[in-house]
Amino acid sequence: MKRLRWQILIVVVTLVIVGVLLLTQQPSLAPATVEPASGGIYTEALVGSFGRLNPLFDLNNSADRDVDRLIFSSLFRFDSRAVPQPDLVESWGVSADGTIYNITLRPGAVWHDGVPVTSDDVIFTLDLLRSQFSAYSDDVRTLWDSVEITRLDEKNIKFTLPEPFVPFLDYLTFGILPKHLLEGVPADQMAAAEFNLSPVGSGPYRFDRLLVEDGQVTGVMLARFDEYYGAASFIEQIVFRYYPDASAALAAYQEGEVLGISQITGDILSGALQETNLSFYSTRMPKLTLVLFNLQNQETPFLQEKNVRRALLMALNRQWMIDAYFQGQAILADAPILPDTWAYYSGVERVAFDPTAAEELLKSEGYLLPSDSNVRANEDVSLSFTLLYPDTDLHRQLAETIQENWAAIGVEVTLQAVSYESLLNDYLTPRAYEAALVDLDLSRSYDPDPYPFWHQAEATGGQNYSQWDNRSASEYLEQARVIADPDTRMRLYRNFQVIFARELPALPLFFPVYTYAVDARVLGVQVPSLFEPADRFNNISSWYLITRRALEETRLATPAP
Repeated sequence: MKRLRWQILIVVVTLVIVGVLLLTQQPSLAPATVEPASGGIYTEALVGSFGRLNPLFDLNNSADRDVDRLIFSSLFRFDSRAVPQPDLVESWGVSADGTIYNITLRPGAVWHDGVPVTSDDVIFTLDLLRSQFSAYSDDVRTLWDSVEITRLDEKNIKFTLPEPFVPFLDYLTFGILPKHLLEGVPADQMAAAEFNLSPVGSGPYRFDRLLVEDGQVTGVMLARFDEYYGAASFIEQIVFRYYPDASAALAAYQEGEVLGISQITGDILSGALQETNLSFYSTRMPKLTLVLFNLQNQETPFLQEKNVRRALLMALNRQWMIDAYFQGQAILADAPILPDTWAYYSGVERVAFDPTAAEELLKSEGYLLPSDSNVRANEDVSLSFTLLYPDTDLHRQLAETIQENWAAIGVEVTLQAVSYESLLNDYLTPRAYEAALVDLDLSRSYDPDPYPFWHQAEATGGQNYSQWDNRSASEYLEQARVIADPDTRMRLYRNFQVIFARELPALPLFFPVYTYAVDARVLGVQVPSLFEPADRFNNISSWYLITRRALEETRLATPAP
C-alpha cells in the first residue's frame, strides 16, 4: 500500500509539472488594439458658394479650391516647411546650371475614368493656364511664356528656363486637367464647359454628384477613388455643403448636418468653444499684417531714419491688438518670412513693446516735445504723417489703436480709410502714400522667396512698395534665387532677415491664425502650417471614422532554466 501511495503521488506531481509546461507554451492573446477601418461618410460645412470645379478658375473661390484639392492632382505639393514633395511626379532632376528640369510622371497614375495620365495632359493644362482666359495672374503667365516645354515621351517632360530660378517648383503646383476630355473646348469657352459641373481628375476622391435644392447647388458629393496612385483613404465618401457664413456653418454642426467646419472665424469662436465634441486645429495662415512706409517720400524724411521706425515699432502694443481684435488668434511677427518654414530664422531680433524706450530713442534722435504741442519735432520737421488702411471694421480698429499708441509717444497720425482696390492701384503702386496698414497675402507662394517685395529691382514698377534700397539685402535675395543648395539658401535668407530686423523698412505686426474644427468622431486629423486653407486635406488619407479591434496572437517563451 505504501508503494502504491508513492506511485500515485509521483503520477500526480508529474501531471502537474506537465500541465504547467503546457500552459507556458500556449498562445496568449495580447490586448486588443484599435485600428482604422475603411468606410464612413465625412460631411463638412464650407463657407462660401459653388462656382465651378476646375483648377483654372478656383484661385479666387476658396470653397471651390477646397473641393478641387481632393479631385485634382498636381505635379508637386509642398509640405508644412515649404519643402517640395512629388505628387503626380515620380522623379525629377535639375541640370548643374539650374536651367533644365526633367520630370517623370508616375506610371500608375490614371484619371477617374481609367485613362492614364500623360505628359500631354500636363502640356495641355499649361497651354490653358497661359491663356488670357485662366484666373492665373499676369506674372505667372509671363514666367511660363519664358519657359520652353518639351515632351520627351508619354511620361517625361523637359522644362528649359532662360536662367536659373530655384523657386521654379513652386510654379508646378497647378491642378492637371484631362486633355482627352477637354481638348475640343476652346479656351475662351472653358469657363462655361459642362466639365466644370462634373469634373474628372486624378486625385484621391472622384466627383460623384452635385447636391441641388430649388435649382441651387448646395453641396458636392465625392467618392473615394480606389485606383488612386497614392495612399488609400479610409473615408469612403466626403460631402461638402455650402453655407453663406461661419454662423450658418456652426448652426449646421449644432443641428447634426455636418461633422466639420471649414473655418472658425472670430465671430463664432466663443460659441464654437462651447461644443464639447468639437476638436479645434489652429495653425499660422500665410498672411502678414504690417505697416509699410514710403521710404522715398520727401514729405516725411524722418521715416527714412531706421531709429525712428524702430521707435514706432516699440510703441505698438501688438499683443494687445491680437488679444482684443483676433481673440488671441494671431502670432507676433518679427520678419517677413513665414514661421515654421525652412527659411525662417528663429534667432532674428525681436522688438518688444516698450513705449518708454521708444520715447527715449526718439529723444536721442533729436525729436523733442515742444512746450506748446503734443507732437515731437526737431528743428526741421514734426513727426506727423498719414496712415492709409483698408476700409473694414477690423482694419479701422487696428488703425485707431496704432494711432493711439503712436500719439502716446508724441507721433501724430492722421487716418484715411480706402478700399482694397484703391489702396493698391491709387496709392501703393504709384508710391503716392506716406504709410499704409496692409495685409501681405502669401497664399500659394510655397517657396519662401521674398524677392518681389524687398529687392531693389522691384522698387520701381514692382511690389517693393516701400522702395527699400539696401544693396546687401538685395544681394542675398539674388543669390538665394540661383543657388539650389538648401543649406546655402537657408544661410542667405537668415542674413536677409538679420538686415531686415535691423533696418525695419516696414513694421511686421502679426500672422493671423487659421482655425479648423472637426467633430471628435473624426480621427487621425492633423493640420500643420498652411499655405492655403485647402492644405488641411494634405493628409486626408490618414483620417478615419470607423475602427476595428485587432487581436494579436503571440506565443510567450518559456524562461530559460
